[in-house]
Amino acid sequence: MKIVTGRMASALRLACMASTVVLLAGCTRYGQHGYARYRTNCGICHHGGEGMKGEIPPISGRVDRIAATTEGKQYLMHVLLNGLNGPLDIDGVHYNFSMPPFRTHLSDEEIASILSYLATRGDTQPVPVFSAADVAAERAHPMTTSMVAEERRRLDALHPLP
Repeated sequence: MKIVTGRMASALRLACMASTVVLLAGCTRYGQHGYARYRTNCGICHHGGEGMKGEIPPISGRVDRIAATTEGKQYLMHVLLNGLNGPLDIDGVHYNFSMPPFRTHLSDEEIASILSYLATRGDTQPVPVFSAADVAAERAHPMTTSMVAEERRRLDALHPLP
């Protein structure tokens, strides 16, 4: 029994080490900070990025695709800074939710790190990166949640958003 237990413990240690290496390899310079900020501020609703069907939209595998254009990057910064209200249709699923603004809770660097981390959760290469300066420029122009929703509708009409 001790041999089996010892082998199992070794296998578990090896699996943990391998998982850690894979996780760290996926980190950008914003990775650890962005992940920590995501978990604390966004993860409570968006969970692991998968959201909750019909309740909270998924964000994994979408942020990078939206951020592929300059307008998309601006929109994503607007969402975190100003919040978002209203109905969304994503991959044929209808969502009607309210996301709070993080303008007063998070710094420019924190918002940039969250968005940069989320961009690593997709397949877009090169991975879009957000800077604190980008966020500061958008912070200078406050918007209502309704204005952000209208921006999304305009962008979606130009090139459908995931």
